[in-house]
Amino acid sequence: MHEDIRSTRGERGRRPDDAGTGIVTAFGRQLKLLRTRAGLPRPEFGSRMGYSASTIASFEQGRRIPLPKFIDRADEVLDAGGILKALKKEVERAQYPPFFRDAARLEADAVALCVYANQLVPGLLQTAEYAEAVFRRQRPLLTWDVIVQRLDARMARQLLHDRQPPPLMSFVIEEPVLRRPIGGREVLRGQWERILWFGRQPHVEIQVMPLDSDDHAALGGPFNLIDTRHGQRIAYTEVQDDSRLYTGPTKIHELECRYGILRSQALTPRESLAFVESLLGET
Repeated sequence: MHEDIRSTRGERGRRPDDAGTGIVTAFGRQLKLLRTRAGLPRPEFGSRMGYSASTIASFEQGRRIPLPKFIDRADEVLDAGGILKALKKEVERAQYPPFFRDAARLEADAVALCVYANQLVPGLLQTAEYAEAVFRRQRPLLTWDVIVQRLDARMARQLLHDRQPPPLMSFVIEEPVLRRPIGGREVLRGQWERILWFGRQPHVEIQVMPLDSDDHAALGGPFNLIDTRHGQRIAYTEVQDDSRLYTGPTKIHELECRYGILRSQALTPRESLAFVESLLGET
């Protein structure tokens, strides 16, 4: 049976973070034009917006991507009549590396998410300090502007938890992920505390896959299952900046079964939170 698969890879000859700069550059030029028309120097406009003049310059020069709330506020302050807001969705998509953009769009509108993580704490659970440490350790090295952009985007993804009602979220995380001190012991400790906080929220279930388990249903690697508002389930896989979205029933069923077995092999949510608490007690 034919499976519907979409793959996204970095384009040859271009860095992944260069993709999508066209809309960001266009937005920056429009922002500068409207600010100039309004007779606002960068420091004054920045003061009204709660940003430094240098950050406003980064937005106008397309070196940094503004968050949606900045765009909404800027449209009002500059009396843009919706010109900036009209670009918001495209600018928002450009926050993410190309291989994640389609998944980010689906995630933002999901009613349920299932996430299996075997390398890093999932982005929807990360602290800002942990996320920054992850970006700083990427190779080839990312520029500081790209790190800030990616960090802003990752934290903005977590607004999903504040949606009413929030989507139901299930996470299965490998034990070594929780022991790897990315960013140092203090950053890791803060991340454990954050996991405990999320794990106590009614819409979130977190399970730890223990290292001493002799059975494991997902040795093929990490994956996500995304349930849309339209009743469709989509699978997302990612490795080395190569991502795929699966919509075909055969693959979806395979990963659904795999995730269900994985959850049965992992610690229960209650046992998992107790395990994370024990990690905190060890430090």
